[in-house]
Amino acid sequence: MLDREAATPLSWGNVALAASMLAINVAISGALRLNLEWQIIIAGARCFVQLTVLGLVLERVFSTESAVVVFGMTAEGLLGILGGLAALEVSEWKAKRTVKGMFWITFVSIFGSAITVGLIGAAFAMNFDPPFIASKFIPVMGMLFGNTIVGVTLGMESVLAAVDQRRDAIETMLCFGASRWESLRPIAVEAARTAMIPSITAMSITGLISIPGMMSGQILGGADVMDAARYQQVIVFMISASVALGVVISVNSAAFIVVDGQPQLRPERIVNKANFVTSKSASGSRTPGSTRSGHSIVHLKAWKKPAVVLG
Repeated sequence: MLDREAATPLSWGNVALAASMLAINVAISGALRLNLEWQIIIAGARCFVQLTVLGLVLERVFSTESAVVVFGMTAEGLLGILGGLAALEVSEWKAKRTVKGMFWITFVSIFGSAITVGLIGAAFAMNFDPPFIASKFIPVMGMLFGNTIVGVTLGMESVLAAVDQRRDAIETMLCFGASRWESLRPIAVEAARTAMIPSITAMSITGLISIPGMMSGQILGGADVMDAARYQQVIVFMISASVALGVVISVNSAAFIVVDGQPQLRPERIVNKANFVTSKSASGSRTPGSTRSGHSIVHLKAWKKPAVVLG
């Protein structure tokens, strides 16, 4: 067996040198007039502050193996970071479409799926004894949360967009006696497929095209290479399961909000925002590049599709 050295300690100077590489991003943005300079700078600053705070908090948490403290840290992280930043930032601020209760749909979908898969995986697949080993359980939950929210976001955006665009087809099916699920099944299936494909693709290329983050981190930290490979395999399978559960919960919850129990289509529950500007038109005339939505004219603005990065 290879004698691997421990990870080389890094100073804040090393971090500063790495951060200076963001000048490449800023230069490219400026040269191509992407107008992303401030977004890059702010994102880099947030990354620095958030990881520094996380490190300080985890440094204290890792000193205890109390199940209550570790589980509390995980729940607090979800409520404060995932629930507060991810659910609001992705589902409310950046989403093109939202529905009433979208924050709670996102929260329940991610929390329920990640905690369920995390507990089972930690106890049985990873052989954590006890399951709430702080230095291992919290990083695992962080990876599950981060990847699950990507799938949930894709699924909810897909199902809301499909319902918004296929109103006539849904109403026709309901008029001919279709049940709530029958009218929504094609849309829900398509949305779930769209949301799950990225995690499936990531799973298929792992180890062939890319070396995943967890495996790379363990190798850099001096762990045995084969142990790192097995840990990464377990994590990838857990992530895939967590994403699937979260997508099913979120997609069906969002779909059942816009088609009530009557069953009746409720398009007014879908709020177009972020990339759309709605204005009332008294004359009812249609302007170029606009579509009719009730008594409003919805003007499509130029928008940029956000990039999705799976860890």
